[in-house]
Amino acid sequence: MTLATPAPTQPEIVFTRIGRAGVATLNRPQALNALNRGMCAAFHRQLIDWAGDPAIDRVIVEGAGERAFCAGGDVVGLYHAGRAGSAEWEGFFHDEYRMNQAIAHYPKPYVALLDGVTMGGGVGISIHAPWRVATGRMLFAMPETGIGLIPDVGGTHALPLLAGELGTWLGLTGARLKAADCKAAGIATHFVEAERLAMLKDRLAHAHEPVEHILGTFDSGPGADSITGLQDGIDFHFGHDSVQAILDSLDTGDDWANAQAAIIRAMSPTSCALTLHGLREGRGSTIEACLKLEYRMVSGIKTGRDFYEGVRAQLIDKDRSPKWNPAALAEVDITPYLAEPEWGDLRFD
Repeated sequence: MTLATPAPTQPEIVFTRIGRAGVATLNRPQALNALNRGMCAAFHRQLIDWAGDPAIDRVIVEGAGERAFCAGGDVVGLYHAGRAGSAEWEGFFHDEYRMNQAIAHYPKPYVALLDGVTMGGGVGISIHAPWRVATGRMLFAMPETGIGLIPDVGGTHALPLLAGELGTWLGLTGARLKAADCKAAGIATHFVEAERLAMLKDRLAHAHEPVEHILGTFDSGPGADSITGLQDGIDFHFGHDSVQAILDSLDTGDDWANAQAAIIRAMSPTSCALTLHGLREGRGSTIEACLKLEYRMVSGIKTGRDFYEGVRAQLIDKDRSPKWNPAALAEVDITPYLAEPEWGDLRFD
């Protein structure tokens, strides 16, 4: 009897050199290219190697398949690690956040091709880079308050940089934006139709033109956006410095405002309070300061309740009925989440 040869295991992140470019391909299409700790550590090491390689002139990051660039971090894995009390929890965030910081300061041109779902951790490996290319399949969100987490990966640094209170709205509600909205908001710097991505990638890899010039020649209009018409309302209602004050303002508004209030009330009260605190602290702060605060908050979340309940309700049992504890904003105390964790603060040396 002849035994079948097992199919080779595909790496979860693939690094290739194409012409002048180092190309990183997130290779978990069945999991919407969600990041795990190994992928973060490998990408960080590769970025360091490429930074010192004179043959690599620019970096391109993409996701395998047509559904997602990167849908976030492996939160189910974190759920199990946290429940077990494993140090894998803080290890994941340590490696991911250091990778985010390296991207923010990368010395060579870095282009993220945002084709498909771009959420959570996928935002972290793109939004801190200078060039972010959306396609018509792009779908952006920072949906963490719905699973008892926060919009981290440097989100508390990047979201306050958006116009007005757009980042506050996105962080609290987890609102989903399509390509036109992402371009209007500045989340995406360019728009290219998906069928032209291969041509763009080839040009980036082989042409001797500056990256900015190449992207400019491919850039096109994604169509009308919905953000522009919402901006005044977002700025009016989301400019307050407490979640309760934002809700009070929304309650006096129109149907759209009332709908936003209902969305926020369905989220974890603790996550909403932590998120707003992080966004306000992040105004004018360095990415290092923001990531350090985020690390403190997610370290506190490890020993809290809402993350496990949120992941259970949304991704495991899928009953979509989380029972937050505490259930009322008035009962939330974020002080314990702001202290240095027992395993120490995040460091970048």
